Amino acid sequence: MSAKPAEIAPDQEALRLAFAAPLDRARAGGAPLDRISLRDHVRDVEIGAFQQERGVTQRVRFDIVAEVVPDPDAVAGDDVDGILSYDTLIDAIGIELEAERLNLLETLAERIAARVLLHDRAARVFVRIEKLDRGPHVLGVEIVRSRAQSRVGALSDDAPRPHVVLLPPGAQDDPGLPARLDDLVARAAPVVLIATPDFAPPPVAAHPMAQRRIDLLTLEQAAWRLAARDRRCIVVDSRTELDWSMRRGGLTVWAPARLVLDATHGPADVSPRTLAQWFAAQFHALDVTGPDGILPNGSDPAI
Repeated sequence: MSAKPAEIAPDQEALRLAFAAPLDRARAGGAPLDRISLRDHVRDVEIGAFQQERGVTQRVRFDIVAEVVPDPDAVAGDDVDGILSYDTLIDAIGIELEAERLNLLETLAERIAARVLLHDRAARVFVRIEKLDRGPHVLGVEIVRSRAQSRVGALSDDAPRPHVVLLPPGAQDDPGLPARLDDLVARAAPVVLIATPDFAPPPVAAHPMAQRRIDLLTLEQAAWRLAARDRRCIVVDSRTELDWSMRRGGLTVWAPARLVLDATHGPADVSPRTLAQWFAAQFHALDVTGPDGILPNGSDPAI
């Protein structure tokens, strides 16, 4: 008696057919939607969770297939504005690569899929991403997402605009700190605090990247010392936590290491003043206040 063939999950079968030849799709039956595709798009990308993948680029290959709801009038009229353009797929890759450095291909695939699905005519998208330089093999992920599954809402640019406050050295031990925080809490917009280290200078390292990490760790220690003074000060380090914290109001203390190290266009240095201006530019802050008054926001993200 012959063995019964293993059943293929619907999403796996959809992925197989997405990157298969048109004849295979036709034989699968049903009424498939029209498709546009981008194949063998190779970019040099800094991505990966391992330390040896930081500070270097590797070749990453992108394949995207988008199923589209056709507009017969646009096709008949030869009107490019009525279709989903190939540039939509290429731009989705570029925008997400520029947004921030990522550890996981899975995260990058999700964000690219969500961005493609912002287009009104995109019904479903298939994304394959592969690392080409990790050994004598190809490592990759493949996903399929529909409009119903898309995280389109996560791409909206409606995050609150904060006040950024750079605290002077010694603020952590200043008897007047509680009163200062009372005034900041009373503001209508959220407040992001950046603490200045007020203890012994950090060790000196021979390599600039190692020194950058040491200096960032010093800033994070200052952030946690500030949070220990007042329970209203919540330390956060990721974009997701920052967005949540700013939406709920109150006082957010920024621990900068994660965002700075993952930035595609990081600050020129990690002095507290430069970081305050860089953060303000990244999050479209209302203003930046330092020990000497209002600082320029630093519209150049590489300030």
